[in-house]
Amino acid sequence: MNKVATKTAFMDVLGESPVLKVLDFLIVNEDFDHSMTDIARHSCVGYSTLKLFWGKLEKGGIVRQTRAVGKAKMYRINFDSPVVRRFRDFYWETTKQAVHGELRGRKLVA
Repeated sequence: MNKVATKTAFMDVLGESPVLKVLDFLIVNEDFDHSMTDIARHSCVGYSTLKLFWGKLEKGGIVRQTRAVGKAKMYRINFDSPVVRRFRDFYWETTKQAVHGELRGRKLVA
């Protein structure tokens, strides 16, 4: 199984809980829909762990099913939700601040 081992600035600030890993992956890859298997693999979360909280994400309107490809259901983050839109703003602002702070520490940014 090919896992992506990239730690984003967002996770560097807030930690690497399974839920945050999944939300991180879905925000960064918001233009595409993904199967649960792909979400688990690319966010480095075990499939059985993903299944433990996936229902809550669906019920909360955080993710939504977009289509089915054969037996696989495809999902994406739900930007119709005001909570998700605010989370995305928080995500990118946190990332921007973390990167800006790191660059300032390297004296690359005034």
